[in-house]
Amino acid sequence: MTAPVVTRFAPSPTGFLHIGGARTALFNWLYARHTGGTMLLRIEDTDRERSTDAAVTAIIDGLAWLGLEADAPPISQFARAARHREVAEALLAAGKAYRCYATPAELEAMRETAKAEKRPPRYDGRWRDRDPSEAPAGVDPVIRLKAPLDGETVVHDQVQGEVRFPNKDLDDFVLLRSDGTPTYMHAVVVDDHDMGVTHIIRGDDHLTNAGRQTLIYQAMGWDVPVMSHIPLIHGPDGAKLSKRHGALGVEAYRAMGYLPVALRNYLVRLGWAHGDEEIIGTDDMIAWFDLPAINKGAARFDFAKLEAVNGHWIRQTEDGALVDMLMVERDHLPNGEILKRRPEEEVRRQLAAAMPGLKERAKTLVELTEGAAFLFAERPLAIDEKAEAILADGGRATVAALLPGLGALDEWTAGSVEAAVRTYADGAGLKLGKAAQPLRAALTGRTTSPGVFDVLAVLGRDEALARLHDQVAQS
Repeated sequence: MTAPVVTRFAPSPTGFLHIGGARTALFNWLYARHTGGTMLLRIEDTDRERSTDAAVTAIIDGLAWLGLEADAPPISQFARAARHREVAEALLAAGKAYRCYATPAELEAMRETAKAEKRPPRYDGRWRDRDPSEAPAGVDPVIRLKAPLDGETVVHDQVQGEVRFPNKDLDDFVLLRSDGTPTYMHAVVVDDHDMGVTHIIRGDDHLTNAGRQTLIYQAMGWDVPVMSHIPLIHGPDGAKLSKRHGALGVEAYRAMGYLPVALRNYLVRLGWAHGDEEIIGTDDMIAWFDLPAINKGAARFDFAKLEAVNGHWIRQTEDGALVDMLMVERDHLPNGEILKRRPEEEVRRQLAAAMPGLKERAKTLVELTEGAAFLFAERPLAIDEKAEAILADGGRATVAALLPGLGALDEWTAGSVEAAVRTYADGAGLKLGKAAQPLRAALTGRTTSPGVFDVLAVLGRDEALARLHDQVAQS
C-alpha cells in the first residue's frame, strides 16, 4: 500500500510571503489535494537575527487569504534544534560523520587556494580520519558528514529529470556548527523525515542542495522523498524577478485589489499548463495538477495577464459576493475610505444596485471601488478635466434642457429615465450619446462610468436631480 502523500511549504520568516513563495505553496497545496494527501507548514526560523514574529504572522495570514492553509498547525524549525543535534550525534556514533577542528584561518586558506587554482572551494577532509586526540586546544569542532569520495549521487527529479552529482563535488559539509546549532542542510532533512514528507516541491535554486541532502538520507537509512524542483519566476524581460517586476508580498497584491481565486489561477499558469487553458478554476486545478507537467524553463511574470485574469474572475463573481469583498477588504484597499462615509446598510444597498454595471469595467477591486466613488461623492461633485470639457462645451445647457422631463417622471427606473432622455434627444435632433455624455459628466464627475441610465437609477431621484441642478447652476 502506497503511503499517503505529504507535502510541505517551508518559508523563512525574514519578510513577507513573496509571490514566488506563494506559487511554491500553491503547487504543494494542489499536489496534496490532487492526491488526497496533506500539506504541512514549517517555519524555517533558525536564523534568529532575521526571523520575526511579524513575518510568521504575515506568512500565515497570506496563505489564509490565498486559500492555501496548511492541514496542521505550523512547525518551528528552531524549536527542533535538540532533535537535529540528536541525529548528528547518531551519525557521529555510526562513523558516518566526524568532528572537524579546522580553524577559521585554515578554512580561509583553503578558500584562497581554491580561488587561486580557479576551482570551487571545497573542504579538503583534513580531519576526516584523524584522531580527536590531535585536536588543538581551544577550538570548538563542527560535525561534518563523511561523504562518499567517489561515484555519484543521483536525484530523480519529477521536473528536472535525472540529475547526477559527482560525490567529489559534494564534499564533507557541516551538519552542526561549533556552537551546536544545525545547518540548514541538516535541519531540513531531519524535519522532512520526522514530518513524514513524501514529496518535496520547491524552487530550483535548491537543486544543488538536493544532492547533499540525499547523502544525509542515505547515511541515516531513510527513504528519500520524491523531489520536484520548479523553475524560478522571472520578470517580463527575462531577468530575475525583482520588485519592479512584481516580486512583492502577497499583502501588496491584496491591496492592489486582486482576488485570491484569480491569483491562484495566474500563479498556477506560471510554470504549469493544462493544454491551452488560461482560465482555470480551483476545482479543475486540483483535478488536473501533476508534477511532470511543470515546465523546466523559467516562467515570466506579466501584470497585464494577471489583470486580465483578475478581470475575468471579477465578472464571474456574484454581485453580492463582490459587495461583501469590498466591505471586508476596504481596510486593505488604498481607496477603500470611500466606503466608510455612510452607514454600512446604505453602502451595501447602493453597491449591490450598481454592481452589475461596475464589475463589467473593473480589472481589480481597486478599480471597482474607484468606479463606485460617484455613489458616495459629496455634493457639489469634483469634476475631472475631461468631464468639465464636456460640460463647458454646451453640456450644461443639455443638462438644463433634460431636467424638466426627468423631474416630471412618476417612476424612477433605468428604463423610465432612458425613455425620457431618448424623447428629449429625438426632439432636439441629437444622437443619444450627445445627451448621455453631459449627464454622465454631471452625475459622476467623470467621462467613464456604468451605463448612465443605471447611474441615474442607482443614485435615486433626489440625489440625481440635485447633482444635475448643481451643474446647471454653474452655467
